[in-house]
Amino acid sequence: MGVVVDVHTHIVPARLAADPKRDRRWPSVAVSAGDQAAVMIGGKVFRKIDARSWDVGKRLSDMVEDGTDMQVLSPMPELLSHWLPPDDAEFLADVMNEEIARMIAEAPHNFAGIGMVCAQDTSRAVRQLQKVKALGFAGVETGTHINGVALGSETLFPLYEAAEALGLGIFVHPLHPAGMERVGASAELAATAVFPLETALASVSLLAGGVTERFPRLRILLSHGGGALSWILPRMDFGWSLGLKGHMTQLPSKIARRFWYDTILYDPASLSFLANAVGADHIVVGSDYPFAIRQKQPGAFATRALGNEAVLADNALGFLGRRHEVKKLARPAAAVGESAQGGSARG
Repeated sequence: MGVVVDVHTHIVPARLAADPKRDRRWPSVAVSAGDQAAVMIGGKVFRKIDARSWDVGKRLSDMVEDGTDMQVLSPMPELLSHWLPPDDAEFLADVMNEEIARMIAEAPHNFAGIGMVCAQDTSRAVRQLQKVKALGFAGVETGTHINGVALGSETLFPLYEAAEALGLGIFVHPLHPAGMERVGASAELAATAVFPLETALASVSLLAGGVTERFPRLRILLSHGGGALSWILPRMDFGWSLGLKGHMTQLPSKIARRFWYDTILYDPASLSFLANAVGADHIVVGSDYPFAIRQKQPGAFATRALGNEAVLADNALGFLGRRHEVKKLARPAAAVGESAQGGSARG
């Protein structure tokens, strides 16, 4: 049996102190009883979390249960804080990257890292990429926009150019999506529907801005299966044929095959549709661990839909830059049998 690499998981440090000297939107972590905690922003609870967000032992235990051998750790998206003043954002990025590095050091063959930079100041971001590279991370995470700046904006090109030169990827995750106010439901419910639309908006911006063509070696991973992108590609192709091309020199559906996509779609038919639309060679396993929206047993789910665990693992290592040695986690015999019956990894 092959290995399962979960490319989409998040962390929150156990200690992130409130600081009155920082911007009022500075995030902090308030630990309560036992392993419970809350991320605080602007003096209010943003999200309740638990020790799975920072405790390596708990994560490894859950990975055994999920049939996962490696998790790629990235910041909880809200902590990207693209709206903070640059000094605060740069400091926070260093804190988050150090926490990810600490966790990796405890199990270096079972964790890899995707860090963060002060993306709202590209000159700082480019400098921080050197630190990210030195830590051995595979890339950095960004929101679907940088505090309102579209990902296809030329102002971000220095960041993409530096990441490409360093062999670092970009992991794009929905953040403060457009249209939430138009849903007319709770924020939690709205987010489940609007996040995929937000990812599609960012993807179209990257395509129309010519980012994937100008930086052909830059690995860009779109979370949640690229959201709604695969469904609108035929419409974009038709528009392109009418001359609505932006900076794209090829059909959008062809360029979209350069992106990487995770498998967090929850439905095998949807994942199969994605593979048919963009190809299976850039699809990687993801779960959104440890949050409530998490796809459990992500490797088995992806294999049931796509049929080849070895290819999925190879895809993941391709996105990571093939610098990582994965150690397969021992699993109880019963769990291995159950996974095999469910159509999980073989190879």
